[in-house]
Amino acid sequence: MHNFSYSIEKPQRMKANKILFITTEIEPFVTENEHSLMGRLLPQSIQECGHEIRTFTPKWGIINERRNQLHEVIRLSGMNLIIDDTDHPLIIKVASLASARMQIYFIDNDDYFMKRGILTDKEGQEYPDNGERAIFYARGVLETVKKLRWVPDVIHCYGWAAALAPFYIKKAYCDEPSFRNVKVVMEASPKEFQQDLGAENAKLVEYKDARYEDIKDICATAYGHTELEKIGAKFSDGVIIENQDVDPSIAKYAKSLGIPVLAPVKGKDFKEAYSQFYETLFE
Repeated sequence: MHNFSYSIEKPQRMKANKILFITTEIEPFVTENEHSLMGRLLPQSIQECGHEIRTFTPKWGIINERRNQLHEVIRLSGMNLIIDDTDHPLIIKVASLASARMQIYFIDNDDYFMKRGILTDKEGQEYPDNGERAIFYARGVLETVKKLRWVPDVIHCYGWAAALAPFYIKKAYCDEPSFRNVKVVMEASPKEFQQDLGAENAKLVEYKDARYEDIKDICATAYGHTELEKIGAKFSDGVIIENQDVDPSIAKYAKSLGIPVLAPVKGKDFKEAYSQFYETLFE
């Protein structure tokens, strides 16, 4: 478990000044657990290290919009994302987290998120379209960042729902001004779901120059949590291993590709270690 105690540090001049966080869960919008707590405290701590941040999360159906004061951002909403030949409207909502001095952007869609939990239904059954939900979320974030006209220096992807973002950044959005020079970090997490999404469903990731052939070496026979994170690792500039429970094959795979890997960091030192890791990607 992380020890999330930390102190505010003075801002300093950095190459990795603007950090975009693509997270899967954020407390207090969802029930507190290690992932949701890290989803909140990581961007908060990095901001207190002097970085400018933007933070995204899916608008899971379990999030109470009224209690958390979410509201739709009309100027960012309105486009459709096509997945498996079906149009899915992209809705953007926002809320403030006053205690952390952060604004959170939410990616929403009736088909993938409304009245639905994070990974499982009320009976505890994993949703068969979790792979499609990850596709929609990753592409939805990137389309929204384009509209914001905010150019991040580093994009930090955390959790299963964010694992496809590095693939799209490097293959489908690499010529976009918002992402042309960005460094991508994927933080590998312990296994969050058990099901194999089906190797045939991996082909649904295709969009623009992001092709199935680019990931076939990873998911030709299996397409589960580990394969998702290996895809993220393959197209990242750096990989962070959250803790000792992460599948060791992910770090091994990243190292085989020559990608820098940050081993698990214990206690309050994680924010300094992460901030320094971002900077090393520009050396």
